[in-house]
Amino acid sequence: MDKKIYIIHENSEWTQHLTKRLDELNLPYEEWHLDQGMVKLDEEPPEGVFYNRMSASSHTRGHRYAPELTASVLAWLERHGRKVFNGTKAISLEVSKVAQYMALQAQGIKTPKTVAAVGKDSILKAAEAFDGQPFITKHNRAGKGLGVQLFYSIKALKEFLEGEEFEESIDGITLIQEYIQAPEPFITRCEFVNGKFLYAVRVDTSEGFQLCPADACQIGDLYCPVGEEAETRPKFEIIEDFHDPIIQQYEEFLRENQIAIAGIEFIRDKNGTIYTYDVNTNTNYNRDAEEKAGKYGMLEIAKFLGAELTK
Repeated sequence: MDKKIYIIHENSEWTQHLTKRLDELNLPYEEWHLDQGMVKLDEEPPEGVFYNRMSASSHTRGHRYAPELTASVLAWLERHGRKVFNGTKAISLEVSKVAQYMALQAQGIKTPKTVAAVGKDSILKAAEAFDGQPFITKHNRAGKGLGVQLFYSIKALKEFLEGEEFEESIDGITLIQEYIQAPEPFITRCEFVNGKFLYAVRVDTSEGFQLCPADACQIGDLYCPVGEEAETRPKFEIIEDFHDPIIQQYEEFLRENQIAIAGIEFIRDKNGTIYTYDVNTNTNYNRDAEEKAGKYGMLEIAKFLGAELTK
């Protein structure tokens, strides 16, 4: 059997941009859509290159156990010595921000002060650790910034927890995190392919925290954490000639955790201090921003996978 590139995922809308590039390069590939299925542990996997694009937000598309199935498939592939990109280490970080923060801190990368809690009473108690300062709640396992809310008081949090809008993380763990006040309402997302820096994107946050750059994730009527503010710049904008020492730290972090392809997000406070708060091992790219800059993430991934297939 001829070798192929195998794409492991659960969302065709996010994957079609990659398969289009693979078609352009005339590379053989097969999609493994793992919303359900089985793993025959006593059989050997096919030969080829395997790229995991499983998302932490799969449950929002009705694919509750896709990450668990994917973790099993990745363990099976790695056991048989297959070439896997974004394997078991990557998916363990994809589905847990607690795991992300511990791995980032282990590489000396600063993350916001965070408390993980299970249960409404514990969430309230955790908020007391912020001494009256603004804080954010977020899901430990989410994606696209789902579940992020900003609070200025424990009273407001209590009202939220008792209301109909509160929704637990799919794994039951809610994070209470210090709110980093940026001088301007934007964050920076750094993209990496083959563990190397590709480009950085300026992401406007004035409309809220659902920051997935994929075309399918452009959502209106978002919760606004920073007030009403007119913005004429595009929501996603590639930064020309971005340079910062954090890039070397990110590359070392990716190498240490065996992650080939990722988007890492950070925010700067008023003093210029960088806080890293999210690692996306199932990264997407914004078409408009890329066309304007002439840089294409999925094309670079396709080239990378093609080169690995020929090795």
